[in-house]
Order: sequence, then structure tokens, then C-alpha cells
Amino acid sequence: MDAVEQVLVAEREWLLAHLHLDIPALERLMDSDYLQIDAGGAALGKEQTLASFRSGERHWDEAHSDEHHVRIYGNTAVVVGRWRARGENAGRPFDYQARFVSVWVLRAGEW
Repeated sequence: MDAVEQVLVAEREWLLAHLHLDIPALERLMDSDYLQIDAGGAALGKEQTLASFRSGERHWDEAHSDEHHVRIYGNTAVVVGRWRARGENAGRPFDYQARFVSVWVLRAGEW
């Protein structure tokens, strides 16, 4: 399996971890310096992001990504894609589609 395929496998794991609220998988896939920019422009670190999943207030009916464009730069991969999600968060329904950029780093043979 080449690097692009490996990164797409990691992206699929990421998606399934969200859909199933698999906190251990999310913890494993997020680096200690993980950073997410939310819809309001706030920067959330790993622990803040995981806390939002641990709250029990989120439910996913649908989550998928497609239109992946992967670029490999040595031990770093940049993925641009499209994310689609539906569900409920803190009692409020959500249904959105967005473009995303994710950065993966190869460490100890794993993306």
C-alpha cells in the first residue's frame, strides 16, 4: 500500500471514530498538538475537542467525506476534501457540508 492509500485509510478511521463516537480511536489519531478550527473561528486543542465528544450531547446520524486530494511531502501528508455530517449536538440538530484541510504526519510507521 502506498503512502496516499495509507493516509486515506487513516482518514477513514478518523471518519468512523467520529460517527461512532469512538473516543479511544480519536485519542490515538489526534497528536498531542492537534488543533481544530471550529465554525466560529475558535482554535480548539486536543483536550477541548475530546471533551466535546465525551459530553454525551452529540449524536451522529451521518458522517462521510469524499473528494479527497492527497499530497505527500516526505513524512507529511496534506488532505483536502469534503465533509458531510448530520446529527444532534447539545439538543440542536445540525446538517452541514464543508471543505476541510487535514495534515497527517508519519510517526513510527503510522499516519
